[in-house]
Order: sequence, then C-alpha cells, then structure tokens
Amino acid sequence: MAADKKADLAGPGISTYPEVEKILPGDYRSLLDPKETQLAQAAVKRYIVDGLNTELNLFTIEVPLIVDRESGVNDYLDRDGSRTPIEFPCGLGIEPRIRAQVVQAATKWKRMALKQFNCKVGEGINTDMRAVRKDYFLDHDHSAYVDQWDWEKVITAEDRNLNYLKTTVRKIWKVLKGAETFIQKEFPKLKDPRYPNLPDELLFVHAEEMLERFPDLPRKQRETKYVQEVAQAIFIVGIGWVLEDGYPHEMRAADYDDWVTPTTTEKGQPAHGLNGDILVWNPVTKRRHELTSMGVRVTKETLRQQLELCKQLDFLKLPYHQAILNDQIPLSIGGGIGQSRTTMLLLRKAHLGEVSVTVWPKQLKDICRQKNINVLE
Repeated sequence: MAADKKADLAGPGISTYPEVEKILPGDYRSLLDPKETQLAQAAVKRYIVDGLNTELNLFTIEVPLIVDRESGVNDYLDRDGSRTPIEFPCGLGIEPRIRAQVVQAATKWKRMALKQFNCKVGEGINTDMRAVRKDYFLDHDHSAYVDQWDWEKVITAEDRNLNYLKTTVRKIWKVLKGAETFIQKEFPKLKDPRYPNLPDELLFVHAEEMLERFPDLPRKQRETKYVQEVAQAIFIVGIGWVLEDGYPHEMRAADYDDWVTPTTTEKGQPAHGLNGDILVWNPVTKRRHELTSMGVRVTKETLRQQLELCKQLDFLKLPYHQAILNDQIPLSIGGGIGQSRTTMLLLRKAHLGEVSVTVWPKQLKDICRQKNINVLE
C-alpha cells in the first residue's frame, strides 16, 4: 500500500487512455451548444472576476506569459523536479541571450508584483493568467494550456492563521456559488435535475483527518471518496507536510505556500499547514473536481525551513527568494482558481476541451467523439 500511495503523489491519477475512456460518461449530451457555451462562459467569467475583486479587495493587473529564468519567479508546481517549464533563448543581437521561460503559474511573480503596484495591507491583485504545463498527462480535466485567476493579497503577521485562511476561502466560495446561480438564470437549460447544485457551505477538513478516515486509499481515491460520501464541497487544509503514513497528501513547492507552520485539525489534534485546495463532486464526470489551490505564503523563516526539508537551499540565492529573506516584499495570501475547470463545472461539461482551445492527443479526441463530447479545435 505504501508504494501505491507514493506513486499516487506523482500525477493526476489516470495514466492511460483506456482508463480515460472508462471514466468519461457514456450517455453525455451537452446542455448548451458550442455558441451558447462561449456566450455563457464569457458571462460567468465576468461575474467571477468582479466578485473576486469585490470580496477580496483586489484590482486586475497584467501578468507575464514569459519570465527570466534567473528571476526565480517561475513555478515548478511541486518539489521533485518532474514538471519543468518550457525554456528558450530570447532576444536577437544580445549576448548572452535572455534565458526565458514560459510560466507554469504566476504564484511567485504575484508576490513580487504586490510591491510593484504599492499594495497596502488588505489590498491585492487579480490576474488573467495563461500558462503552459507540458508535463501533464492530458485527460478530461488536465491540459497543457492552463488559465487561472491568479490572485494575491497583502496581509499582516497576525493574519497568518487558519481562521484568516478559512474566512478567505469562504469569500471565494460565495463568489463561485453566486456564479452558479447567476449563470443558471441567464441560461435556464443549465438547471438539470441530474446535476445537483453546489452546496451553500463547504466543509473544512485537514489532510490528516482524511487519511484517518480512509487510511487504505491512495490520495486521489481518498479525495474522491470524501466528496462522494462525506461532503460534496470541501477545502483540504495542510497539503505538503508529511502525514501519519509517512507521505504528504500531495507534493507542494517549497517556496510559496506555507505547509510547515504548526496548526490543529478541526478536532484539535496537532497538524501543520496554512494552505489547501477546494474540491467538489462533479455530477457530470462523477469524479472529484479541483477548483483552486491557495494558501498563506511563506515567511523568511518558513521559506528556509521548507527549502531545507526539500534539499533546495540553493534556491535562496535567487532574486525572489532574496526578496523574502530581506523583507523586501510583503507577507501575503494568494491562490489560483482554474478558469476552464470552473466553467467546465458550472456549464455541466464532461471535458475541459469543451470550454478551452488547446492541443489534445488524437486518441483522446477520438474517444470524445465517440462519447458525443465536442472538443474545440
């Protein structure tokens, strides 16, 4: 079982297209045609951006698609080095050329941007982030092209606690739930008895508590079981710290979310981590569905501690990390909310390719065609 759990940390949990074929619904009919889908998607995105900016006190800014490798602001997504960014030399007529990278997420760049845009405590930024993640297995809800509302907000040292994190999560959930109500009024066909609406409240559960409840299941199956049987919408707290079974619930990069700070579970048991994910039950795919990853960001102390645990102390020489060590950028909380993931859920779609235009392997497109899933070209 330990080996199975360890393997489960490495990827999305599906590794072959026959497996994808099995999990995609066999009786699927989209509630909206392609044109209606695009109109609905544009409307619900506007609602969510406005809602996030209001609830979290954010303003929208521009975000880079490419960054300088030497800046240290690109996101490596985990800490085992398995998901590397696209890199290329940039700039004719200069020597040496810029070592540019396509961003995988704007997680670290946003914290630097808080200072650039002179954000005060309680104020933050929101971005329409686009990224490329070439090292994903491409299935129904993982694509090489990633779009997120990547947001970041200045906080104080006193705000670095679970209560502040949970309050922020509830504000995000209010926006997502409101978006569902809004889009169903605009497009009544989306109200379908086969697909129950999201619950008004989500449940907070620590990764350690999930392990305690389902100790014999790998992480992805544990999540699926929880949103299927316990609560249809959850926020998993404490992702990255090693749990009782000797493995983290999921790998987390060492240099943005804080997963080492001691906390307690809902039952008052000792735990770690000021970060987490929102997961829901998707009634169309009948699987777990992740919407956002977020958390309180590292301090100079927890940054060093996490890098040491991950044997990545050499990162401390990079400009981003130096800025944290030298108190040059503010304390913050932030996250990334998947745009296509969210609209896929709210528009009752079976596949990301119905709301997002990107590359898909031929075998996956053939499977979708057989199952009446209209993948955009």
